[in-house]
Amino acid sequence: MARSVTLRLERELLRGGARLVAGVDELGRRALCGPATVGVVVVDATTRTAPPGVRDSKLISAAVRESLVPRIRRWAVACAVGHAEAHEVDALGIIAALRLAGHRALAALPQLPDIVVLDGNHDYLTGPAQSSLLEPDLVPVPAVRTQVKADLRCAAVAAASILAKTERDALMVRLAAEHPGYGWETNKGYAAPEHVDALGRLGPSAQHRLSWRLPGIVAREE
Repeated sequence: MARSVTLRLERELLRGGARLVAGVDELGRRALCGPATVGVVVVDATTRTAPPGVRDSKLISAAVRESLVPRIRRWAVACAVGHAEAHEVDALGIIAALRLAGHRALAALPQLPDIVVLDGNHDYLTGPAQSSLLEPDLVPVPAVRTQVKADLRCAAVAAASILAKTERDALMVRLAAEHPGYGWETNKGYAAPEHVDALGRLGPSAQHRLSWRLPGIVAREE
């Protein structure tokens, strides 16, 4: 059984002087289509232990994730999800698109956190000085603390991963109805065999990341 996440790191940062700490996680980085998505969950010194069952979204079923969403929204001080669309991934590249999605999520909060705990070892939220010229939705960047496997350890990050996955999955199911044949209702835009096969038969849709070497298209052209 997966180890339960805790607020240990978040509380350490709060004791260090932060008033609001945000957990941040991303989804859709490796998808062939659809948005890059970033979830944000904010906690403060009054936040209690996370609702039972909160852990990295990849480790729990869709039904459990859905049941946790309203509980997370009640538990968190604030939360939001941001997206960068496929055409923005093409225009900016995936890292800048994740930054844009993350900043859109931060901008949707009632107040910016003092520090962000970001899953992984790369701070994609803090961009080069000129990035605001290319990505006009950027907001001031809080301090960022990267943490490897934060989605397995930090409650706010795990909760953010659940919000991001449930929202992106629901979006991909809606898009599947508009672009039938690719199987997005089950593969959510990732490179599952039926998705790659459909790319070879149908070609890319307007939701595909056209700047990428899409596997079915490459195979067909070769």
